[in-house]
Amino acid sequence: MADTTNPLIAPSPLPYYLPPFADIADEHYEPAFDAGMRAHLDEIRAITSNADEPTFENTMIPLERAGQILHRVATVFFNKSSSDSSETTNALEEEIAPRLAAHDDAIMLDAALYARVRAVAQSADTLDDESRYLVERYLAEFEHAGANLDDDGKERLRAFNQTLSTLTTRFEKNLLADTNDLAVLVTDVEELDGLSEGEIASLAAAARERGIDDAYLITLVLPTGHPVLASLTSRTLRHRIMEASRARGRRGGPYDNRELVLEITRLRAQRARLLGFNSHAEYVTAEQTAKSPEAVSRMLGQLAPPAARNARAEQAALQEIVDEHESEPFAIEAHDWAFYSERVRQATYDVDTQAMRPYFEAERVLRDGVFFAATKLYGMTFTERHDLMAYHPDARVFEVHNEDGTELGLYILDLYTRDSKRGGAWMNPLVSQSTLLGLPPVVVNNLNVPKPPAGSPTLLSFDEVNTFFHEFGHALHGLFAHVTYPKFSGTNVFRDFVEFPSQVNEMWMLWPEVLENYAVHHRTGEPLPADLVEKIQASSAFDEGHSTSEYLAAALLDQAWHRITADDAVGDVESFEADALADVGLDNPAVPTRYSSTYFAHTFSGGYDAGYYSYIWSEVLDADTVEWFEENGGLTRENGDRFRRLLLGVGGSTDPLEAYRAFRGRDAVIEPLLSRRGLEH
Repeated sequence: MADTTNPLIAPSPLPYYLPPFADIADEHYEPAFDAGMRAHLDEIRAITSNADEPTFENTMIPLERAGQILHRVATVFFNKSSSDSSETTNALEEEIAPRLAAHDDAIMLDAALYARVRAVAQSADTLDDESRYLVERYLAEFEHAGANLDDDGKERLRAFNQTLSTLTTRFEKNLLADTNDLAVLVTDVEELDGLSEGEIASLAAAARERGIDDAYLITLVLPTGHPVLASLTSRTLRHRIMEASRARGRRGGPYDNRELVLEITRLRAQRARLLGFNSHAEYVTAEQTAKSPEAVSRMLGQLAPPAARNARAEQAALQEIVDEHESEPFAIEAHDWAFYSERVRQATYDVDTQAMRPYFEAERVLRDGVFFAATKLYGMTFTERHDLMAYHPDARVFEVHNEDGTELGLYILDLYTRDSKRGGAWMNPLVSQSTLLGLPPVVVNNLNVPKPPAGSPTLLSFDEVNTFFHEFGHALHGLFAHVTYPKFSGTNVFRDFVEFPSQVNEMWMLWPEVLENYAVHHRTGEPLPADLVEKIQASSAFDEGHSTSEYLAAALLDQAWHRITADDAVGDVESFEADALADVGLDNPAVPTRYSSTYFAHTFSGGYDAGYYSYIWSEVLDADTVEWFEENGGLTRENGDRFRRLLLGVGGSTDPLEAYRAFRGRDAVIEPLLSRRGLEH
């Protein structure tokens, strides 16, 4: 296929450089990858072959301009493979992963390029702040990636990187396949007692999509728990769902991930030693705000004991409900927790989160909640562009403008789950803002909400609304990028800082002015009762022992896997996991880890390896920021402009903790987080 016929080669002619999805077919990806890698290497050779003395203008500027074709095809392809995969994209992703790893190494281990960057760094003090920081970051990343190794070391590193890229891709594909394979099929509607008519209709539609009539399909979500567990009265079905969820990747057969977990962690440890670190966790955190696994352990260790204590107290309360109300009492197990937790919540606070679904119709949540809060805070407006096509019929395109009417970028929402989409929720850019390249931002939010039958409303759960606001916080981070260099655009920040803007945006979900604008019964038009809102606020720390414990268990498990050294021999995934959780006091069978090793996509295929601690690390900043908003008038344009200018807009162009100090006037303190999660005592 000639390059001129490939829609991924040239810049898109569409508004905001939106990829021309109508013209892109699966057969375009591989030749575009090939062309992109060739062009990128040619651009790097042009830099390193320049006989002139290295300067910022002849080294860093062309380095930032290089690789645009490859970046273009990679963003489109990996968005496609994660949100609407096919047999073709799955096969290509496994085939292309080691080639991309080799390509990255060809650049990051290029001795001549490293020497030029190092030479520029010696005179970087004459540059403006963003340009100087660009040089600092490149130099640090070259050295972190192994540019200082000798030729033999570089060759060994290349082998590690290519093998790991293949293994992590295989882990993700195994997980998607096993998740689909383990979906729970129900043939008797009476087993679904406790679910609403709309939820049952969605399960029937999911079964029909797989060609199964007169049945109901409960597809699995990424975490261990499942939203329907809070409502299903059938303990047998709850048990089936939990067992299916926990079986992913560990039941033998072609999708078993246990050997991959052992091999990935072993190779990461060996690679870390080659690069001069004791463990992969030490290697990763050295380039994050945490700086060391010991700092991570200190913070997580401060939280784990009170979280486990609170979870045990919550478990005792649940057991009392069972002992008092069940004709044949039983010990609370993991699949019972959400169901009886809702009963305790109702008894203690008179709050039934499932009864709130009729007030959370998706379109109102989007327009009158998520968009409304953004307009009030930042002045931005949204217009759906039906003339612009996204990558899937369910994905919708919105044009975003600033308050003064100037164009800002595009926002794409892909709300619904499907078998071709990986689990969870996420944001990713399709076009990253850069004034150097003249590019505006185009960002995508993916969620996994069950799609109702045609003509029925999409009613969201309380948690799904929270996730919506969270992911839109990531989208804002991308949309508000205002940087010169593409390296710093939007969410291109340290991993343990990237969750901070998204977590802050969650606060607007229950902000009175926002909530009363979108939380309206989809049939009657009645607002969510005021007394229920008060009860929600009063119960905000309810069940935090459980939720904090399951999260910390996953974060500490991630750390345990990545603190092993090249000398450690781990032979059994289940035993290692059990020992790791026991060591930190989070081995309560009724409170399983949010992600078990074999379906822990964040750490074994999602880029959060040794970094899953990032969520609560960022939440320290988030809770402190929420306190600032509350102290300074909340949802105001002045507050929004300050947050946008000092934090969201700068992306990765400055040290994130320095940016936070500029916004807050001081470093963050942990007390607001402890109070939020009920851990202060």
